[in-house]
Amino acid sequence: MFDIVFKNARVLDGTGAPWLVADVMVKGGHIAGVGTFQGEAKTVIDATGKYLSPGFIDAHSHSDLPLVHNPTADSKVMQGVTTEIIGQCGSSGAPRNLGLHRHDGEDAEDDETGIPRWTDMASYMRVLEDQGVSVNVVPLVGHGTVRRQVMGVENRAPDEKELNLMKKLVDEAMEQGAFGMSTGLIYVPGRYANTDEIIELAKVVAKHHGYYFSHIRNESAKLLEALKEAIDIGFAAGIPVQVSHFKVMGQANWGMVEHSIAMVEKARKDGLDITADQYPYIASSTSLGSPVPRSAWRGGEGSELLKDPVEREKILDALRARANWDKIFVASLEHEDDQKFIGKSIAEIGDTQGITPEEAAFGLLQRNKGVVSIVNFAMSEDDVRMVMRQPWVMVGSDGRAYNVKTAKGQPHPRSYGTFVRILGRYVREYGLLRLEEAIRKMTSLPAWRVGLQDRGIIREGMRADLVLFDADTVIDTATFEAPHRYPEGIEWVLVNGVPVVKEGIHTGSRQPTVGTRHRPRVRPRHHQIRA
Repeated sequence: MFDIVFKNARVLDGTGAPWLVADVMVKGGHIAGVGTFQGEAKTVIDATGKYLSPGFIDAHSHSDLPLVHNPTADSKVMQGVTTEIIGQCGSSGAPRNLGLHRHDGEDAEDDETGIPRWTDMASYMRVLEDQGVSVNVVPLVGHGTVRRQVMGVENRAPDEKELNLMKKLVDEAMEQGAFGMSTGLIYVPGRYANTDEIIELAKVVAKHHGYYFSHIRNESAKLLEALKEAIDIGFAAGIPVQVSHFKVMGQANWGMVEHSIAMVEKARKDGLDITADQYPYIASSTSLGSPVPRSAWRGGEGSELLKDPVEREKILDALRARANWDKIFVASLEHEDDQKFIGKSIAEIGDTQGITPEEAAFGLLQRNKGVVSIVNFAMSEDDVRMVMRQPWVMVGSDGRAYNVKTAKGQPHPRSYGTFVRILGRYVREYGLLRLEEAIRKMTSLPAWRVGLQDRGIIREGMRADLVLFDADTVIDTATFEAPHRYPEGIEWVLVNGVPVVKEGIHTGSRQPTVGTRHRPRVRPRHHQIRA
């Protein structure tokens, strides 16, 4: 007897092939057959006129800590996401709290005894596994997280002992289940690392047949220089490269993605396995204080550092590197007196206070101890569409798992709408992509990227991660003004054969299964040959 059968579904198998009408049978967490249903089933779902695809794989997610607090991963699951690739932009859930170096105020949470709930990758994943989560988890180890453990936020190259210790931590994380390493070279402390340091650590990852994901060093005027660094790292370390949220920022730089695309094509022709991910919005989101170490704000308004006029001017200079303050909006912060600024631009906040935007930004960071999230409207729709057309670009939200009942602030709507936005707008409304190609970018392409051999395709024997949706109604409802809204048109979501969304409602299902449990025993070996 089958557990679940989808009858008469329009099956999108994830490869990009045209859909076909078939029944899909599920048993024991796997796809038991694709064809004509015969026999008995506990649940039969009439999927006539609806599309059945593999579960969506979020190729770029920041749910490392949110999954601890929100294991049902509502904002992701409700848009069809069944697997998240976490540990992005150089920041991962582990390693943490190893006692090697003061950790810049970003320690993992302690339990009621004051003992850290986790330290290494194995214990972090055990926390998720013990409590159960509603999605599969594919972890990366963050270079910035590792560097903080060894060097804090010091702006210098590591000495030999420090580099060897970082290599050891990366090696241990890979042994314990990480699929690769990520860098955030625009953030502290990643921005302090030189190329040689990254290459040495990437070689450790390559030894495990892992992958290199990178938020490259610059995404605006120096985009091409930063992309070249990522390509050079890939060739030097002999490792596949993933460029995170492929884009260009700043109106003066619009159109440059045409040249960055050509660079990727050239690198692929020369033998480098390089791909990218993208979210379908013209606004990005990050920390207002990303150019400044979090430790600068420790102590809040009474910080001795911030009373020093020389140090204050250095921080203001770092903030002046940003531009277009009228397009940068506050998404979330904690200080009670600043809640009125959520949704307002930094320029507007400065005007109301009679100060410059940089001084307004400084004040927000000072009062909120460096924790201020922003949304930045700095991209071109034409560039977004050009990137989306590339066959080597997959879908990644760059968001995190929220629940509308507990979420705060006004974050980027991508956490709720990335995947359905592509299906509803870029496929149905704009006709930019074939439906089959859009699904490939959400399923088999990211599965292939991290070596998942049992997901991403609808085929007998594969894991039953499945999404049933209505192509005529699927749409994102989350906006920049009202981001905490679930999408429409996603009807059923199965994770390992268990319904997590049933008739558009989250079932609350949580399974003690995460990425390490389903990690292939043998990874595909990758070879790069430079012409």
